[in-house]
Amino acid sequence: MAETKKAVPSGGAGDRNGGMRIDPALVRELAQMLTDNALSEIEVADGDRRIKVARELFASASAASAPSPAASSAAASLAPQETAGEDISGAMIKSPMVGTAFLSPEPSANPFVQVGDTVKAGDTLLIIEAMKVMNSITAPEGGVIKKIMVSDAQPVEFDQPLVIVG
Repeated sequence: MAETKKAVPSGGAGDRNGGMRIDPALVRELAQMLTDNALSEIEVADGDRRIKVARELFASASAASAPSPAASSAAASLAPQETAGEDISGAMIKSPMVGTAFLSPEPSANPFVQVGDTVKAGDTLLIIEAMKVMNSITAPEGGVIKKIMVSDAQPVEFDQPLVIVG
């Protein structure tokens, strides 16, 4: 996956030419925080000075087809089910936040759900860790797990499809 990072100054006191003086070290530090915390943007304010650093993620064709070298064998065994060309109906549960998806409560435990499992409304499907807080993602309705669309320990973006329950 390739990414583009950009710093967008907004408002603030300007220099002699009417522009804003930007501290490159601060921008680099904010960009590193984006990467370290799997965020898509961050904004800081100091008095009248405001700096917003954002990254746009897009997958290239070669990156999408190549497996990640960082994937562990445990994560590979919990990979999303591939159903090429198959139309799966049901309720699509999407990520309510940016974070890291975990399919089990702890690394050595069984996953919360697997394809084919029957769930009730309110059952935990997975958890998303965001800012060191574990957030349970629950089934909005009962049904059968049709497809799991994320891998264990995979970074997820807001509104990214996670699970289909039908």
